[in-house]
Amino acid sequence: MPEDVEMNDSQAPPAAAADAAAPAQSTLHHLKEIASVIEAGSLSKEVRRISRAVRLTVAVRRRLAARDVAAFLAFALPPSSEAFARLSALVPKEDGGEMDVDTAAPAAQVSIKHGLPEIEIYCYLLVLIFLIDNKKYDEAKECASASIVRLKSLNRRTVDVLASRLYSYYSYVHELTNTLAEIRGTLLALHRMATLHRDELGQETLLNLLLRNYLHYNLYDQAEKLRSKAPRFEAHSNQQFCRYLFYLGKIRTIQLEYTDAKESLLQAARKAPTTARGFRIQCNKWAIIVRLLLGEIPERTVFMQKGMKAALTPYFELTNAVRVGDLELFRSVADKFSSTFSADGTRNLIVRLRHNVIRTGLRNISISYSRISFADIAKKLRLNSENPVADAESIVAKAIRDGAIDATIDHANGWMVSKETGDVYSTNEPQIAFNSRIAFCLNMHNEAVKALRFPPNSHKEKESAEKRRERLQQEEELAKHMAEEDDDDF
Repeated sequence: MPEDVEMNDSQAPPAAAADAAAPAQSTLHHLKEIASVIEAGSLSKEVRRISRAVRLTVAVRRRLAARDVAAFLAFALPPSSEAFARLSALVPKEDGGEMDVDTAAPAAQVSIKHGLPEIEIYCYLLVLIFLIDNKKYDEAKECASASIVRLKSLNRRTVDVLASRLYSYYSYVHELTNTLAEIRGTLLALHRMATLHRDELGQETLLNLLLRNYLHYNLYDQAEKLRSKAPRFEAHSNQQFCRYLFYLGKIRTIQLEYTDAKESLLQAARKAPTTARGFRIQCNKWAIIVRLLLGEIPERTVFMQKGMKAALTPYFELTNAVRVGDLELFRSVADKFSSTFSADGTRNLIVRLRHNVIRTGLRNISISYSRISFADIAKKLRLNSENPVADAESIVAKAIRDGAIDATIDHANGWMVSKETGDVYSTNEPQIAFNSRIAFCLNMHNEAVKALRFPPNSHKEKESAEKRRERLQQEEELAKHMAEEDDDDF
């Protein structure tokens, strides 16, 4: 089509009007094709067609205009329906929009069956996306609330995919207007309804939205109670599973369960798509803090990942201060980037790191000195207190009890005596590290096997040439829109 437009432009002057109307016609035609895909999925009760329609919407989203949305509503909904009247009132009017739509209508030879709930819910979703992109949040909240009321009266598996997207945008628009607390009861009721309807994708989405709602207001205990009592099943969406792992990691971190938190956060960062850069940055920030709290020092490559270097710079300097064991440097870094840490929600965790900094410095001292007085330890650790010598003695005693250092205390002379370091290979540490790596590889292999997908009924019937062409075409479209879908989800 672009070649034909250019040829007409070079031949006749009136082609300028057709060229101006081409984008509206193309977008509207794409929307009509998406509606036909939804209709086919509804009539055949194939959920994968509805999922495909949602993926195709991601590509059209950036080109949506008010006249396209209005024309599609007139095409997809009966003029006398309540949904058409409500949604048309929310879409802003454009001058000359109706004339462009009328000229574009004959070019699109697509027709659908009116009265399908899937088409109606998709219209709610399309208008809601359009209003959010144009920052009309009050109208978007009205549209989202109306869509939720309509969804409560439906119980169709072909609507579940569209409903999960509506739930996400319903919560998102209230988060943008800082009114998340108002919808918590509605989300709980929707989660209960999804559980009764056995809508697992809806349960998965709503559970994450509720966890996000609780964590937004630092209600970690309530979030953990909900998470522990919610039904468990196999994950249906990789994006939702990544979010769940991230929220679980945050909850475990606050509950001082650092080992489980580290595993969840690293797994979320690994499973997230490369296009979801913001989400991966947040996962890495929390994972770095958790590893520091565990006494580990993250590798330099963690901070040098593509597109993350600038965002992780405060955490790199913080890691360097913990690695060196310099309490004064740690204080200066914490004060320098206090606004960044507060915005990330990690400031309270960084306060916990002070003890780790002291312990690291004490470990370096025990390696360097066979015997050192408590006064010198207090001076090297830069302990600013009323009685630094007594504080240094208590810190050394606690470190010896926890096994952080191998030393003894001479109370009579007031010094610490370090023991000679033995060969690490004579202990069980190499075996433990090797076992953890083997367990990680086996776990990854098992997840890869579980993720294998096979075409339905492949063992019962042979695939015809026409079906094979259709399947290959769908796979190409899926690969084309997958990156944009992942970017939109995150």
